[in-house]
Amino acid sequence: MFSTLLPTNESAADRGIRIIVGVALLTLVFVGPRTAWGYVGLLPLVTGLIGSCPLYRALGMTTHHPRKA
Repeated sequence: MFSTLLPTNESAADRGIRIIVGVALLTLVFVGPRTAWGYVGLLPLVTGLIGSCPLYRALGMTTHHPRKA
């Protein structure tokens, strides 16, 4: 059911970049300027962890290309 609700539409590279950017932004909450804007990092972090981007789905985009067996 989860795969029909949020199908995988991110490649491994896309997911990795999102996770790194998300963690980097979240560090702004605890280190550096200590601003609440760092919580914006939750969005790329969560989408990177689950492998599905709702905006990609709305636009009909994908960076995920499944391997052919």
